[in-house]
Amino acid sequence: MAVERVEMSDNPLKADFPALAQTMNGKVLAYLDSASSAQKPNVVIEAMRSIYEDGYANIHRGLYRISQDLTTEFEAVRSKVAAFIHADGPETIVFTRNTTEAINLVAASWGRTHLKAGDEIILTEMEHHANIVPWQLLAQEKGVVIKTIPVLGDGTLDLSSLYALLTEKTRLVACVHISNALGTVNPVAEIIQRAKTYNPDIVALVDGTQSVVHQKVDVQAMGCDFFAFTGHKLYGPNGIGVLYGRKAILDSMPPYQGGGDMIESVSLDNGTTFKAPPHRFEAGTPAIVEVIGLGAALDYMAVTGFDAIGQQEEKLKGILDKTLADIEDVIIYGPAPDHKIGITSFALKGIHSSDVSMILDQCGVAVRSGHHCCMPLMNAMGVEGTIRASIGLYTDENDIIQLRDAILKAKDLLA
Repeated sequence: MAVERVEMSDNPLKADFPALAQTMNGKVLAYLDSASSAQKPNVVIEAMRSIYEDGYANIHRGLYRISQDLTTEFEAVRSKVAAFIHADGPETIVFTRNTTEAINLVAASWGRTHLKAGDEIILTEMEHHANIVPWQLLAQEKGVVIKTIPVLGDGTLDLSSLYALLTEKTRLVACVHISNALGTVNPVAEIIQRAKTYNPDIVALVDGTQSVVHQKVDVQAMGCDFFAFTGHKLYGPNGIGVLYGRKAILDSMPPYQGGGDMIESVSLDNGTTFKAPPHRFEAGTPAIVEVIGLGAALDYMAVTGFDAIGQQEEKLKGILDKTLADIEDVIIYGPAPDHKIGITSFALKGIHSSDVSMILDQCGVAVRSGHHCCMPLMNAMGVEGTIRASIGLYTDENDIIQLRDAILKAKDLLA
C-alpha cells in the first residue's frame, strides 16, 4: 500500500531551490538525478543575474570600473576554489568548461609532452568515458598502452591487481574518486600512495566530479597531481569546470589552446610568448558569469556546512537503499552502503530500464537510465544499463516514497 507524502518537506534546504517547486506531468517533482546535474539555489541564480543586470563587462584588460570590479570578483573565485579543495594557491586552479575538458587538457598538454610510445597508463573499469576516451585518443596517436584495474562483483575496485599492473613504464594513474554510476567511494589516497611508492615520478589524476559534492576534499593530503571537477553538479552553473594541477607540473605543460588572454606577447616575426599558469591554459574570454556563479555555489555549500549535508545524505542514503531492497524484483548494483554515497543503481527484474524510467517520469520522478557514460563498467557487470537514483542536499524522504510508489506502479504495468 502506498504511503502518503507528508504535507511539508522535512528538508528546509528544498525551499532554496525554485525549480523544485514545479510539477512534472501533473505530479510533485521528485528530483533524483543530481549525480547528472544538480538544481541551482536562489543565491546562485541571483549572483549570475545581478551581473547581467548591474553591469557586465569583459575582464582582465578593461581599465574602467565595471571591468576591474568583475576581474577582482572573478579572480577571488579562483582563490575560493583553491581553499575549497585545499590546494596550495590560486595559481594551481585552471578554469575549464567542465571535467571532460579538464581531462582533455591534461591529455593534450601534459600527455603529448611527457608520454611516448610504450609508456603505460593505468585506469579503472569504472571510469566515466571522460576519463577513458581522451587517453584512448592519445594512445592511438602516440602508441601509449592503457591498462585497467578491474571491478569486483560488489562494485569496488580490485586493488590487489594494482601492483601487478605497475611497471617501470607506468607514467600515469587516473582514477575516479566516486563512481557516478554506483556511488562507490574509491580509496584514491591509497591508490596514489601505492603508485608513488612504486615510483614517485608516476603522475596521479583524480576525477573528483562526484566527490566534491558529497565530502570534503584535500588534494594535498590526497597526493594527486591533477584533480578535476565540474560546477553544474556542485549546485553551480553549467559551462564551468576546474582543473587543479600541481604548480611544478603545470609549469612543465605547453598551452592547450591559443588565443587572447593567455599570451605575454605576439609577433608575426618572432612568435608568441605565453603567460604562466593558470592563465596559460585559459584562452579567450572566460566563462565570467559562470565562474562567479560557481563562487556563489561554494559560498552556499560553506554556509550549509559539509557536516550538516553529510548527516542529511547519510540518513537518506540508508532510507533509499532499504526502500529499494524491500521491493520484490528490484536488483541493486554496487557496494554496501558503508562503501558508497547517495547514488544507487538498480533494475527491475525482467523489465528494460528505459521502460521503467518512462513510467517513473509519468509519476513525477526524475531519475537517469542507461549506461551513465560507463559502458566498460556496464560490460563488467553484465548489463546494458541501470536506473540510477541520486541524492542531493535538497532531497527529502518524500522523494524516496514517491520513487517507491512509482516503481510499484511500473511493476504493475510492465510485469
